[in-house]
Amino acid sequence: MESIEELFKASFLNIDKPSGPTSFDTVDVIKKIIPVSKTSHSGTLDPKVTGVLVVGIGRAARLLRFLPSDKEYVGVMWLHEDFPEEQLKEAVKKFIGKITQLPPKRCAVKRAEREREIYSFEILEKEGRKVLFRVHCEAGTYIRKLCHDLGESIKVGAHMLELRRTKAGAFPENESITLYQLQEAYDKYKQGDGSELLKHLQPVEKLTKYIPTFELKDDFLKRILTGSPVFKGFLKNEEKTKDLKIGCFIALTHKLKLVGVARIAHEGTTIAVPEVVIN
Repeated sequence: MESIEELFKASFLNIDKPSGPTSFDTVDVIKKIIPVSKTSHSGTLDPKVTGVLVVGIGRAARLLRFLPSDKEYVGVMWLHEDFPEEQLKEAVKKFIGKITQLPPKRCAVKRAEREREIYSFEILEKEGRKVLFRVHCEAGTYIRKLCHDLGESIKVGAHMLELRRTKAGAFPENESITLYQLQEAYDKYKQGDGSELLKHLQPVEKLTKYIPTFELKDDFLKRILTGSPVFKGFLKNEEKTKDLKIGCFIALTHKLKLVGVARIAHEGTTIAVPEVVIN
């Protein structure tokens, strides 16, 4: 098991973001709680939105883009006029699959139509004009816009009241930790008990569960760490790379420790080209 000091240099943290601060503010607070030089988050949450915010600590910040990026939310929307629940449940089915969204006016990205996929959209409960719903979707989906578009489609209007992210790729809500809990865990660590902190600093090897993984032969570790491409002969089980398409990402390990991530190239004697190396 890695030491806490090693995890401060590269690990993932599943934070339960509170309502109020921006995602940037939240990761800034983390740097004030624990001694880390760099933090980055995967998937911005609006200030009022709560829930799972995946944070890459130290060198893990560069690995966030290789993790699964789908999102799950539970929220509350308000219908501008009452509408039958059963008809509403039918209406949301039209939004499952590929949809086109125009980002809201108050948005950091360029306002151009973009395609996103909705994997599931469920009405959980309805009380008057207040509706509890759950959405599982592709990263970059605007849930506020989804509520608005649903309201337009049923011709009564709707807007989002509350939203909570319950899952971000490989990180579920029930494994998240609040900023207060993080502070408490760090205080205990300073007093000699790091067990609570170890539960939440997730090693970068978590990545190997989600992308094809190959073990480097001992003689070639140093060459990869100094930026060399992955040539033929560098990997154990090398023949399995032949089944991978050009552009596919693979994890490189040595003695089960993550060394980095490479992109399949299949160019002459080059199998893959490093994208990120962790020294």
